[in-house]
Amino acid sequence: MSEQNEQYEQKDRQAALDEIFNDDPAKKAREKEIARLEKKMQKAEKKRDKKAAHSADEQEDPLQGTQADEQEKVLSERQSDEVNAADTDETRTSDPDEPDEAVKPDRKALKKQKKEEKKRRKQEEEINIVKDLICLCIYILCIVALCWVVLTYVGQRTEVSGDSMNNTLQSGDNLWIDKLTYHLYEPERYDIVVFPYEEADEETFYIKRIIGLPGETVYIAEDGTIYINDEPLTSDVYGKEIIDETKRGVAAEPVVLGPDEYFVMGDNRNNSRDSRVADVGNIHRNEFIGRAVFRFSKDFGTIK
Repeated sequence: MSEQNEQYEQKDRQAALDEIFNDDPAKKAREKEIARLEKKMQKAEKKRDKKAAHSADEQEDPLQGTQADEQEKVLSERQSDEVNAADTDETRTSDPDEPDEAVKPDRKALKKQKKEEKKRRKQEEEINIVKDLICLCIYILCIVALCWVVLTYVGQRTEVSGDSMNNTLQSGDNLWIDKLTYHLYEPERYDIVVFPYEEADEETFYIKRIIGLPGETVYIAEDGTIYINDEPLTSDVYGKEIIDETKRGVAAEPVVLGPDEYFVMGDNRNNSRDSRVADVGNIHRNEFIGRAVFRFSKDFGTIK
C-alpha cells in the first residue's frame, strides 16, 4: 500500500515538474523557432518544386518560357518605375516649402534666356533705328538730288513781272519753264524763252519770243514790218500792235545773226526791252534757261 502511495506521489511530483517546465519561456521560444524553421523549409521545398516544374515547361516550350520571362521582366520594371515615382512624389511632397533642386537650374536658365532675349531685342531695335535713320537720310538726299536734277535739267516755276509779253502773258502769271527740250532739240522760231539779263545789278531774267534764228538777217522797216533775209515775216501773228518807227532800235539796220545767236522780241512790241536794245542784243544759244510751255494762273494751260 505504501509503495502504491509512493508511486502516486512520484507521479504527482513528475506532473508538477512537467507543468513547471512546460511553462518555461525559453522552452516556448525554442518551440516557436523550431516551428518557424520548419515552415521556412516547407516554403523552400515548395519553391524548388515550382522551379523544377517551370524548368520542365521551358524545356517543352522554350519560346513560351522566354515570353514569360519577358513579361515578368516588364512587370518588374513597371513595379520599379512605380516605386521610384512614388518615392519621388513622397520626396517632393515631404517639404512643399522647399523648392526642388532639379527645378532651380531650369529657372535660372530660363531667367538668363529671357534676359538675353530682351538684350537681343533691344540691340535689334537700336539697329532698326539706325537703319531707319540711314534710310531717311538716303531718302532726303534722293529728294534733294531729284529736285536739283529737275530744276537744273528738267524745269522750274517762274513768275512773270511786267507787261512786255502782253497780250500773251500777263504780269503775275505763274509759268512752268521746260529746260529739258533744249538739251535735245534746237530752239525754234516763236518759242517763248527765258534768259538772264546780264546788265542788271541783281539776278534778272527776261522772257521774250524768238524772231530770228542763227545765220539769218533781221530788219524792221519803217512801216513796222519785220523782214527775215529780205522776206517779210508774214507768219508773225503774236505782236500786239504794229511796231512804231521809233521803236525799231538796232533793227532799223539789217542785223546779221551769228551761228549760235537769236533775235528775240516781246509781244508788246512798242513796250519791250529786247534784242532791238543794244544792252540786250542778240542772245546766244547757251544763254537760254528754258522754254515757257505751261501757265498755272487763271488762263490755265499751254502757252502759244
